[in-house]
Amino acid sequence: MLHNPSILVTGGHGQLATALAGHEGVMRVGRPDFDFDRPGTIDQIMAENTPEFVVNAAAWTAVDAAETDAEGATRANHAGPARLAAACRARGIPLIHISTDYVFSGDKGSPYMETDPVDPRSVYGSTKAAGEQAVLAAQPDSIILRTAWVYSPYNRNFVRTMVEAAARRPTLRVVSDQIGNPTSADALAQTIMHIIRQIRETGWKSDYAGIYHAAGQGATSWYDLACAAVAAAARHGNPQPVMEPITTADWPTPARRPADARLDCTRLQETFGHAPGPWQPEVERVAELIVSQQG
Repeated sequence: MLHNPSILVTGGHGQLATALAGHEGVMRVGRPDFDFDRPGTIDQIMAENTPEFVVNAAAWTAVDAAETDAEGATRANHAGPARLAAACRARGIPLIHISTDYVFSGDKGSPYMETDPVDPRSVYGSTKAAGEQAVLAAQPDSIILRTAWVYSPYNRNFVRTMVEAAARRPTLRVVSDQIGNPTSADALAQTIMHIIRQIRETGWKSDYAGIYHAAGQGATSWYDLACAAVAAAARHGNPQPVMEPITTADWPTPARRPADARLDCTRLQETFGHAPGPWQPEVERVAELIVSQQG
């Protein structure tokens, strides 16, 4: 059956796809109907639908698991997106592809610009960096949005994990020596819709193509983000545990995380006049929703 959604969003029931689902003209696709592990499903979905835009929010996001399954991460983050991009090019459809701050080492010491060289230190980051270039090669009319630390009231994410853990544990130990830009999935979805509206108004311009940083304004540590989320939840009746800062060395993981992957979103703001807003009000809103879901 042929469909005609305005915006086809991959990633099924992931955080960003769920956030985008509330916007007009959006149709989500995901497993098993759309699966980067089954390349034929990419071609089938694209043959059955004729959208104005495609947003690729599907990815391998299990950062540590990628260290022992590089092939799976490559299919999801590189080969699959490249095939989707080629299908978009064949149909003249602009592609918005979501990437990550993990393409950087975290060693720069100041916010990363889009022009900074990538230097991933994990399999996940390496496959996402390769995916960016593969997408742009397969469909030059693509916009790559690098984002970071995505959270929402739905699915598994750091903010939700902290709020739920606060309801069960008297003490929470959280890494305090990694910093980045927390990004609300809803704010990122609003940014994507703003980009789409601008392209509709102006038509596609070659200057739109390329890589942008799209993350919440303001940087913080995982520890301070956890403190903000737990405090916000406590204002709505959730328990308030003792918060204990620890170092990355205290919490070793298979994949190395960037110590400082702050993203500069100036290019996005200058080109499209919009970027995700400050992270603090969004954490307050999201924490309240998570508490309400807990009953």
